[in-house]
Amino acid sequence: MKTKLKSLILAVTLIAATYSYAQQKEIKASESSINWTGKKVTGQHTGTLNFSSGFLNFENNSLSGGEFVVDMTSLAVTDLEAGKGKEKLEGHLASDDFFGVKDHKSAKLVIKKASKMDGGYKVTGDLTIKGKTNPISFDLTVNRGSASTTLNVDRTKYDIKYGSGSFFDNLGDKTISDEFELAINLKM
Repeated sequence: MKTKLKSLILAVTLIAATYSYAQQKEIKASESSINWTGKKVTGQHTGTLNFSSGFLNFENNSLSGGEFVVDMTSLAVTDLEAGKGKEKLEGHLASDDFFGVKDHKSAKLVIKKASKMDGGYKVTGDLTIKGKTNPISFDLTVNRGSASTTLNVDRTKYDIKYGSGSFFDNLGDKTISDEFELAINLKM
């Protein structure tokens, strides 16, 4: 009887030792932030977007995946004042020239792979904007209860070509950079 009990305890211990510890950490959407910067020949504009939802998956305390949904209707310009171009630029960015928010109310990032490196992770995933999905890679720093990254997105891959020197000639100082920057801070 003792031998059977010892064998059972040993078997349970081995199973527990080989079982990977998986955890999903929901982000606190209202405490997390996305700050964007769009550049043009004559300057730049800045603004914010809000998360609808999101989570990071961890396996054995290492990032293994995740998914985030961005509320595109929350698109706001922060470098212009109300009545001084803010509403006009927000309307233009929400239009079909840019993000087509009427038909595409959300954007999504799905983390497919995360490789541990000094100071964080090298992340690869799929980014969907305006109904188009493309692969993306970036570095992500994860600390206790938070994660952050700054990444560049080539808007032309998502059929956002307005003012792009890559597609239109003679734009001069009206040329808008194909890439925009996202500074993302996640709270879990």
